[in-house]
Parts: sequence; structure tokens; C-alpha cells
Amino acid sequence: MLITVCRTEHFNAAHRLHNPAWDDAHNQRVFGKCNNPHFHGHNYNLTVRLTGEIDPETGYVYDLKRLSDLIKKEVLNRYDHRNLNLDTEEFRNLNPTAENIAVVIWQRLRPHLDAALALSVTLYETDRNFVEYHG
Repeated sequence: MLITVCRTEHFNAAHRLHNPAWDDAHNQRVFGKCNNPHFHGHNYNLTVRLTGEIDPETGYVYDLKRLSDLIKKEVLNRYDHRNLNLDTEEFRNLNPTAENIAVVIWQRLRPHLDAALALSVTLYETDRNFVEYHG
């Protein structure tokens, strides 16, 4: 029997969506106000889902306190109150779209989890805009 456990966390970060191969007018057409050269911020909500079998000894799929600690170490400590473009290696040359952020978060978490667990990341950039990545 498979069951999914979820942990939701929150972080704030600034970014600028910009493709250096394009001129300013093209960047503005594609990214609009998200291309502000002075950056802009979001209050991101992150949900991490792990799907697997219930351990008969613990009754857990995964200890949610351990998951919270892992998210704090690999995500919140790295991205909360940061400028993603300027303060992180991951996004120095990777456009920090919600899609790319979700993939990077998944990649940061995956090596720390048992391969038998399916991992999904949902990242809300706003209340109405969110992305999901399942690996």
C-alpha cells in the first residue's frame, strides 16, 4: 500500500527573469515586470511530497521532522531572504523561473532520500501560480 506524506514550508526570495542572449526589448516582451533590472520578490510556498510504503515498525512513510530538517538545510537555509540571481550558485547562469527553482529543489533533496520513495515538489510563486515537478 502506497501513501503520500507532505511537508509545506515557506521562503522569501528575490529574482530577475532575464535571458542574456536577448536584447532588453525582447526580455521585456517575454518576461514583463519579472525582468525588472532591480529584481522583485516572491513569498514562495513549497510542498514536498514523499510517496512510499508504511514502515511496519514506525508507522511512518518518512519521519516528517526529518523531512522538515532536510528542507531547512537544503532549501530554506540556501534561498530564504536571498537574491537567487546574485546570492546562489545554482541560479547564477540558470534563469530562476518557478519551473527551474522547483527542479533545483528536487535535485537538492533527491540524493538524501531512499530511492524507494517517490519525490514530488510543488512550488507556489503566488496563490494562483504554481509548478509541480516529479522527477
